Formats: sequence, C-alpha cells, structure tokens
Amino acid sequence: MATLDDTKRKLSETAVFRDMPPEMVEEIARVVENRVLPPRTKIFERGDPGDSFWVIESGMVRVFRSDNEGVEITLSRLGSGQSFGEMALLTGEARSASVETLEETRTLVLTKEQFDQVLKSHPEVSLTFIKQLSGWLKRDEQALETEAKRLVAPPKVSWFDFVLLIGVSVLFALVFNQTNPNGIPLFQDLPSKKAVPLVPLSKAAEEYKKGETVFVDAMPANFYEQEHIRGAVNMPLPLFDIVYMMTFGEEEKNKPIIVYGRTISKLYDLEVANKLILRGYKNTRVMEGGLRDWKKKGYPVEP
Repeated sequence: MATLDDTKRKLSETAVFRDMPPEMVEEIARVVENRVLPPRTKIFERGDPGDSFWVIESGMVRVFRSDNEGVEITLSRLGSGQSFGEMALLTGEARSASVETLEETRTLVLTKEQFDQVLKSHPEVSLTFIKQLSGWLKRDEQALETEAKRLVAPPKVSWFDFVLLIGVSVLFALVFNQTNPNGIPLFQDLPSKKAVPLVPLSKAAEEYKKGETVFVDAMPANFYEQEHIRGAVNMPLPLFDIVYMMTFGEEEKNKPIIVYGRTISKLYDLEVANKLILRGYKNTRVMEGGLRDWKKKGYPVEP
C-alpha cells in the first residue's frame, strides 16, 4: 500500500502539480484515492459524465474515440506522470473520448468535488490546464485528420468536374434563396467592424505603459506561443469560455480591454472582441495594425 510520502512524490512529478506548494500537494495526497486497474479495463466511455480526474502512477492507458459502426481512432497513449479526465471537469461537458488501460495501471483519482476545490484554492493550476487544453485539442484534431485520410481516399476530380460541381452548387443555392424567404446565406457573415471600436497603435502603447489595460491575444495557441505582446492573455476562439471563466470576473465589467490578432483571411481579434462586448465588457477595443505593426515600433513582445 502506498504511503503518504509516496503519493506526494508521485503528485509532485506530474506536470499539473509540479509547481504547487508542498503543503497543498500534501493536502491532495491525503484525499486522493489509489486504484490499481488490470489490462483492458474501460475507465470511462465517451459521453459519460465528467466526475473524476486521473493521474497515472505507472502503466499505460489509451485515449480513443469510436463511431456508431465500431471504428476506433486512437488519439493518444498516456503513461507514468501524465493525467487525463481534466477537460470534462473544466468544461462541464460529457467525456469527449473513451479511456482504457493497455496494461496493469496504478492511478491516483480525485473526485469532481475535490478537483473543484483544488481549482478554487489554487487558480494557478487552472492556467496550467488551459495551456494543456490547446495542445490536447490540436493533438486530437491531428489524430482524427490522419485517420480520416487513411480510411477515406478521395476520388480524383478533374478541373472541369470541379468547376462544374461548384457552379451547380451555387446555382441551386441561388434558386433556393430566391424561393425561400428563410434562405441560407452562401457566405458566413463576419462580425461587424462598426460594432467594435478601434484604438490607434500609439494610444494602445500609452495604455500598455500605464498597466491598467488588459491585452488579449486572440490568435490560436500555437501562434501565441511563438510570439505575443508581453503580458497578453491568450484567448483563442475555441477556448473562449474556459479562458473567460478563469480570467475575467463579473465585477470587472468596466476594465479596459484591447484585443489584437488577425491574419489576411481571419479576423480573430474582431470575433473575440465581439464576444467580450456581448458578455458586458463595453470598454473593449481592437488594436489597429496588429502584432506586426506593434513589433515594428519596437514595443515589447515575448515568445
């Protein structure tokens, strides 16, 4: 049977609890449950409620998804020191994937109530999970894309057939929209630029120096990790609700916010700024020029 010191050491070796104060690690070690699972044990299935958080002491598990026809796609394999089950507890949604053991696996388990208490007592743990979430989403997306390419070989289509297919599709869409008052738009509407005020780069720099304005980087996490305005909060659109919950409080509706982050084809800043305004943060603006112009002026950035 594992001793308290053994459990503390195992928790301290994980990415989630590595930087946590020793006294908090000991507090968690006292309530965490030790479980030994034989090979091929189904820990939980996709669609199950998120009621627990798991840390692997030893052994290995497989994270996977399966469709209605029983076709399984392996998303990842996790071993000693890694954890799983966090996403459903953070988002409040059902389990997004199934997990089973590949060999005898020793685990440490926190219930949802204990997990919530950890987040409440130590908000810095939430930031660790947020950073990991973007990596998990990217990993799962790549695994699904790779498997889809393997299972489905797209037929070869000539340029003529391609143009003909597009033309016929557009024609049917136009006819449908003309005959149906509730027609479907052919192109997705972008957020209105008039709905979000712009702030000149020089003005943004002045506010940055004062340190009273929150700068939000709306780009995907992999862009943010490469380079961003020093001290900016990363709020990619897919993780908006989670980052919002961890970063902004209801009592801070008047705080000044400047959002940046756009490409030639994607206005990430405008979409995130609109979401903040709809949440009641009326003093939200979009920075003119974006990160590229900010760098040209020599203003501070960090990797």
